[in-house]
This record gives sequence, structure tokens and C-alpha cells, in this order.
Amino acid sequence: MTPASTGASTRVDAVVSVPSPLSAHETRMSPGGPGYRRMSLALFLAGVATFALLYSTQALLPLVSGDFAVSASDASWTVSAATGGLALFVLPMSALSERFGRRTVMTASLAVAVTLGLLVPFAPSLGALVALRALQGAALAGLPASATAYLAEEVTPKALVTAIGLFVAGNSVGGMSGRVITGWVAQEWGWRAAVGVIGLVAVACAVAFRLLLPAPKHFTAGSLRPRVLAGTVRRHLGNPLLRRLFAIGALFMTVFGGVYTVIGYRLTEEPFSLPQGVAGSVFLVYLVGTVSASAAGRLVGRLGRRGALYAGGATTAAGLLLSLADTLPLVLLGLVLITGGFFAGHAVASSAVGRTATEGRAQAAALYQSAYYIGSSVGSAVGALAFHAGGWSGTVAVGLVAVAGVAAITLAGTRAAGRAGEAARAA
Repeated sequence: MTPASTGASTRVDAVVSVPSPLSAHETRMSPGGPGYRRMSLALFLAGVATFALLYSTQALLPLVSGDFAVSASDASWTVSAATGGLALFVLPMSALSERFGRRTVMTASLAVAVTLGLLVPFAPSLGALVALRALQGAALAGLPASATAYLAEEVTPKALVTAIGLFVAGNSVGGMSGRVITGWVAQEWGWRAAVGVIGLVAVACAVAFRLLLPAPKHFTAGSLRPRVLAGTVRRHLGNPLLRRLFAIGALFMTVFGGVYTVIGYRLTEEPFSLPQGVAGSVFLVYLVGTVSASAAGRLVGRLGRRGALYAGGATTAAGLLLSLADTLPLVLLGLVLITGGFFAGHAVASSAVGRTATEGRAQAAALYQSAYYIGSSVGSAVGALAFHAGGWSGTVAVGLVAVAGVAAITLAGTRAAGRAGEAARAA
């Protein structure tokens, strides 16, 4: 009789293999995998649109000054207002992305920002232009933090620095193309036509972004309750490593905002006296930022995170010193070094935020972006005031102080890591 017929236990020798559900890590995107190229291109274009819109007036400040009969420091508010609006609203927008989804918030932000971008050319006064730019910056606040959080959730950890580097590279291309395009268009048809063209370019990028970006697979809706959000923010601000990264982002951007807000004035004045289109073409050096941001992952692999930050700061400082020369090739080389060092440092710091935060990634990214764009606003305003008071050397002095801050904070992090290692070995 068979065991089954006698009620005896049956030993199963053949085990049927049942596929187990894929782990979260296995379903995340990675280079060469499904959806990675579409995602990379979509966020690259979002980065292009963000920086092209955000800094659309920066290369045009001499023309804005002339049109409204205002000083360089007054005209610089068309940049500072946009970055300030983004800095103020990035945290609330990140909270919305925790509740309604990264892709939804990014799409809505781009839609509002490009609509405002089409209205900017019709601003009747400097006050109206500054107000529109502030609203545009607030609308764009939904992009940076949501994009970083989307990548942290949807991309494998090993590919995160590279993926964020590509998004930052899109920022650099947007900043470059926006300034170069506006420079040449403005030379022929004025600054209003130039910002109108940027608005149309941003519309095309926004449409392509929405069509390309894959739907998120690892997003979990969070709470909009103020107490929950405040608790998350408090824990992030209580993390010493995150605080250091926020400060580093702000200081790097202080340098960058100051330099590129006033470089147009320097190049169109003596001893260079470049035409507006040629001066705008100087922003082609942003291509260096595209390369350095994309290579940030390899730089961290060779030098470690803190080593990469030291390298970015040293490169930026060398560029600032070179830019003091009255020879155009040396000034351009200085801008190349400033741009390469800045984008490398920014990519390293922003990706470290995504890896350090284990909860509330959108809020962590938002705090970084808020500090980053506060740095931009401060750099634009203080850099312009320093230029007005002491010329280009004044702007360079502001930048060198900021770079020294980056080095000091990174050194503090190095020492803290050393003490933590000693404590772990002693235990």
C-alpha cells in the first residue's frame, strides 16, 4: 500500500521552485537596465528647463540695467528673487511630493514655471519683473528636491551618484544654453525677446520630460500633517553630517552665484568691452560642469567623498585667483576651473544627502536645495554689491571666503569621522 493510502506521512523529494517576488533593489533602475535611459533623459531635460528658466536674466543684467535705468545690484534682484523664491518654497513643495508623488509635483511645477516664463517678457517695470521671477522660482521649487528623492527611490544605490550627476549635468546644460541663447538673441532683438525664447525652449523640455519619465515603482505616500513633517525636518537638522552637507552646498553656490551674476558686467566693460552676444557665449564653459558633474561618481570612487569635496574646493579657488588677470584667456581658464570645481562639489554633496537620509528623503533633499539656493541668492546680491564697491576683486574675495568655508567644514567632517573610527576600534 502506498503511504497515502495508509495515512502515513509522505516525504516530498522533488521540490518545485516558485519564483519569489523581486526585491526592491532588484526592481530599481540601473545603467543598461529597463527605463534607465528614459529616466536619465527625462530628468536631464528637467534640469535643462530648471536652470534655463531660473537664470534666464543673469546674462542679460547689463541690458536690464540699461532698459530700466538701474544699477547692477538692483538688476541682480531679477536673479536673487527667483533663487530666493525657490529656496523658500522647496521644503513645502517637497512635502507635497511626499503626499502626491514625485512625478506629479515635478510635472505641475514645470507647467506653472513655463507659463510664468512666457509672461516674463511683458513685465512693464523692474518691480513687476522681480515679482514674476520670484513666482517662477517658487514654482520651480517642486523640481530639485523631488528629482533627488525620485532618484534615491528608483535607482540602485551604486548608480545613485552617477544618476544625480546626470541631473546636475542637465542643470549645467540649461544654465549654459540659456545664457548663450539669451546673449545672442538679446544682441539682435533685446532682452525681452531673449527670455521669451527661453520660455519656449522650456515648454519643449517640460513636454518631453512628462512623456519620458517612467512611473515610480517604489514611492510610498507620506503624511502632510505638520507635526510629522516638523519631526522629520528636526531629525534631519539634528544630523551633523546632513548639516555639513547643507552648508557646503550653500557655500559652493555662493561662489557660483556671485561670479556668474556679475561676469557679464566685467566682460562688457573695460578692458574687455565684449559685445553682448560674445559675453553671453562665455557661458559655454558650463560644458565643463556637465563633464565634472557626470564624473562625480568616479571622483568619489578614487578620492572618497571628502577627498572629492577638497578637490572641488581647491579647483574653484584656483579659478577665482586666475580670473583676477586682465588677460581674457586667463579669465576664461579661471571660469573653467570655477565651473568644474563647483559642479563636481555640488554633485558629490547632493548625492551624499540622498544616501545619508534614511527617511523623509524629499525633506532632506529640500533642505539641501533650500540652503543651496539661499547661497545663490546671497552670492548674487553680495557678489553684485562687492563688484559695485571694489570691482571684480571684490567679487573674487567673496568667493574665496566661501571656498574657505567649504574647506573648514570638510575638515571638520574628516576629524569627526576619525574620532568615530577611533571610538569604534576602542569598543
